[in-house]
Amino acid sequence: MISLARKLRLADFFSLGFGTMIGVGWLVVMDDWLVRGGPLGAMLGFVIGGAVLLPIGLVYGHLVRAMPDAGGEIAYTAAVFPRRVSFATGWMMLLAYFIVCPWEAVAIGRIAGYLFPGLNSPELYRIAGKPVYLPHLVIGLALTAFLTLLNYRGIRLSAIFQNWTTFGVIALVLSFVSAGVKHGSSENFRPLFNGSALVSVFLVLQIVPYFMTGFESIGKASEEASADFQPRRFMTAIMLAILVGVGFYVTVIAAVAYVAPWQTIVHERFATAVAFERALRSPWTVRLIMTAALLSLLKVFNGNLVAASRLLFALGRRGLADQHLGHVHPINRTPSTAVICIGIATAVVMLGGESMLVPISEVGSLASALGWMASCAAYLRMRPSSLGQAGAATGLVVTSLMILMKVLPRVPGHFSIYEWTSLALWILLGIMLRRKFEPGEALVIKERI
Repeated sequence: MISLARKLRLADFFSLGFGTMIGVGWLVVMDDWLVRGGPLGAMLGFVIGGAVLLPIGLVYGHLVRAMPDAGGEIAYTAAVFPRRVSFATGWMMLLAYFIVCPWEAVAIGRIAGYLFPGLNSPELYRIAGKPVYLPHLVIGLALTAFLTLLNYRGIRLSAIFQNWTTFGVIALVLSFVSAGVKHGSSENFRPLFNGSALVSVFLVLQIVPYFMTGFESIGKASEEASADFQPRRFMTAIMLAILVGVGFYVTVIAAVAYVAPWQTIVHERFATAVAFERALRSPWTVRLIMTAALLSLLKVFNGNLVAASRLLFALGRRGLADQHLGHVHPINRTPSTAVICIGIATAVVMLGGESMLVPISEVGSLASALGWMASCAAYLRMRPSSLGQAGAATGLVVTSLMILMKVLPRVPGHFSIYEWTSLALWILLGIMLRRKFEPGEALVIKERI
């Protein structure tokens, strides 16, 4: 049986976890973060949100070390729960990763249209009143085809691409943040909160799971670790991704609020770029920020494509879906069929434009919480050490609260009819694709674990 290529090192796993987690939210929704919490409320929201994710990261670190499996949550739950639970968990996590791919394919067209207004025509059609432009589609489809080919050819090529884009983003962000230090004032932070401190922090805390999803993607590539990779380093990569991710968000929020009075930019498109352009009064700053955003978009697209394709591959390999999805390319040693399927599905879904993707993305944040919850529950049933039990129990409480914030109608930001419809359709699709284990498959899985 052909196995996946084993070529990944610690830096590659960090780039995958951090790169899958940090997208372009720091540019395109900075205004929303500041409206929700004000500068200090937004920073505290991400710090607290990151802190409560550390126990979940601890659980994943132990699980990945014990079970380096491309299926991630599928493997963890299969060890202690019935196969239906394993399939349901994997199917929901697949949505969390997959939906990011068409979202980024659409986003690159929007950013390109901002930089080059001539790309905002001709208009092909409208969905929910929002136009879909031909150049945007062409750019998104071209990017999808490129990343699909890259991951089809080999995980080493994908990792090199992920490393360059990840560390490139970090370097560029530090560059424009450093440039803004001499052009701001601490007075621009006032008022520190947008309303009461408690409500401000809560409103930001509510969205943190969506912007911090991705550290657990490290487990999806764990089978592809190099032969000399020490399993304990999975924990290092996961914790680094969470901590550096929180530091990244807090730094950008603080920098934006420092260089410009934050209440003057909350109604601006791409508030981060506007704040620095006004402070430095230089067009190169905007180009630098947009370059960082493009690199960030590329890495988050690639990282989620890697994670989604591995989950789909694992579903096929374990007989939980069409077994052809579990095919490994004999030369490239990649899950080639699964990669192609994710690429094609991305191209199809992106045709729906931004308006269709918004409710599905909201469901993706719920799906992540469900996957984290299932993993914590599985780890708790494995009877770990007292520290592991405390981490898993804390993770269960945290993920339960995350889910309740989305489903309880009295909570701001809860699901609307569009999100419930998207969730129902995804569950229905999963039921349609569901396949039972082949005879003896359960025994094979137990042997592997």
